[in-house]
Amino acid sequence: MTSYWQLLLLMLPVFGLIAVGVLVRRVHWIEGEAETSLIRLVVNVCFPCLVFESVVGNAALHDPGNVLLPPLVGFVVTALSIRLCLGAGGALGLTVGHGKRTFALATGVCNYGYLPLPIMAAIWGRESQGVLLVHNVGVEAAVWTVGVLVLSGLSWREGWKKLVNPVVGTLVVAVVVNLAGWASHVPRVAMEVIHPLAACAIPLGLMTVGVSLANYLGEPRALFNPKVSLGACVLRLGILPVLILCVARWLPCSVELKRVLVVQAAMPAAVFPIVLARHYGGQPLTAVQVVLGTTALGIFLSPLWIGVGRAWLGL
Repeated sequence: MTSYWQLLLLMLPVFGLIAVGVLVRRVHWIEGEAETSLIRLVVNVCFPCLVFESVVGNAALHDPGNVLLPPLVGFVVTALSIRLCLGAGGALGLTVGHGKRTFALATGVCNYGYLPLPIMAAIWGRESQGVLLVHNVGVEAAVWTVGVLVLSGLSWREGWKKLVNPVVGTLVVAVVVNLAGWASHVPRVAMEVIHPLAACAIPLGLMTVGVSLANYLGEPRALFNPKVSLGACVLRLGILPVLILCVARWLPCSVELKRVLVVQAAMPAAVFPIVLARHYGGQPLTAVQVVLGTTALGIFLSPLWIGVGRAWLGL
């Protein structure tokens, strides 16, 4: 069993890459249009390549149970987490127009991409990433439907349209290729192009997280709000991990999905809700307070939760 300190050491390089992103933004090496272009490169090119490489030829994804159940679990867990955090935000005294909806989205969505991907690969190998990526389809669906509806009041039709993107499209193609047994027919030259782009996805993605966070570090006093920061930490790193681990314990799912849920339970809040709050008229500063608070505490608590989850589930 991996010790707490070994898990912490696995996570430190992840946070180190985020710190590099903060640094390059603070010294003005990446800013303005360059920041936007970097995000587009990662989301539209590198990350789809990582998805394709992780899924095609992945033996774990030959099991239909690892293709159908993970996205359903991802959707239900994320949607329920957002609704729970909406109620908790009201109990904390937050109101609509003053951070309640943004708090619900930011706290209810754990970091489901750039942090768990390298952690799962380090603990269980690259094949485990494929099940996580399939699981994330359900998380994306919950974010773009339940999450956006909570944040802005958009219709279900408008929310579902956001699911049409390069990552989801690539995932669908990759799952079909894998289940059909066509992996050996993918041209070698194509994989030789895809591989280096896939290798760039996580480090560049983590740096973009740091670049995004750096935009809010100019006023340190505004980055901590007792209600928001502490409330988010209690929910995201205290209550929700217990609920997710209970799902992993008693839901009849594969070992691979249990591993995904253990890591997801341990994750701090996702960074993407900051962007959503800016785009849909929410409170970006509230999302930043949630992200920074849970990330700072998550450096120390996430390895503990992963250790607890692995021990409880026998992983």
